[in-house]
Amino acid sequence: MNVSGSASQRARSAIFARLHEARREPAGVGVPEVDAALAPLVAEPAGESRRQRFIRHARSWQAEVIETTPLDWPVQLLALLRARGVRQLFAGPGSPIAATLQATVPADQLRWFDRELAALKPELFAADAGITTTLSGIAASGSLLLQPGVEEPRTLSLVPPLHIALLHEQALHDSLLAAIRHYGWAQAMPSNLLTITGPSKTADIQRLLVYGAHGPRELVILLVQNGDADAR
Repeated sequence: MNVSGSASQRARSAIFARLHEARREPAGVGVPEVDAALAPLVAEPAGESRRQRFIRHARSWQAEVIETTPLDWPVQLLALLRARGVRQLFAGPGSPIAATLQATVPADQLRWFDRELAALKPELFAADAGITTTLSGIAASGSLLLQPGVEEPRTLSLVPPLHIALLHEQALHDSLLAAIRHYGWAQAMPSNLLTITGPSKTADIQRLLVYGAHGPRELVILLVQNGDADAR
């Protein structure tokens, strides 16, 4: 009798039995109720609107929020450029606000991201500011959602020390989950999507909070109040 062979066979059978057992579907695992879990985060304090909640959270992350209107935001932009001493403002030539920028910002101050990055590097890294539009804003965190593309490259919100973002109040959502549902991303997730919460910051070195280590030192949000949806 081959005792060694029998023991080996039993061991092999035991291993296969465990593997077979592991392949079985686990007994009913409850799925958490996402809406119920988010309710405390998106609940509006008494008397506070979605816009007010967004502003409060954005400012808590050291972002500056300037409330404006569809007609007045170019004027607010010029005042901001003067106040910050901006000499060069970079923008995307295919941006929805390109025509307004061209008609508003002096030609010697406005620069377009209209060439390959390698050719633009000397100018871009010397620029004072970059301006972009936004896809949405998240009231629960004061975050911005950006969807960069060839019209407005990611670099515009990453390289210049001042990032100016134009956000429409009607594009605000209570939470990121609400935005995901609104845009149907469960069916088709964008290939390039950014969440920006305040200016760039890090506390990696001796736990000291430093702004501008990995991106802009300042974030200014031009929040366009509800009104004419076409602010171009």
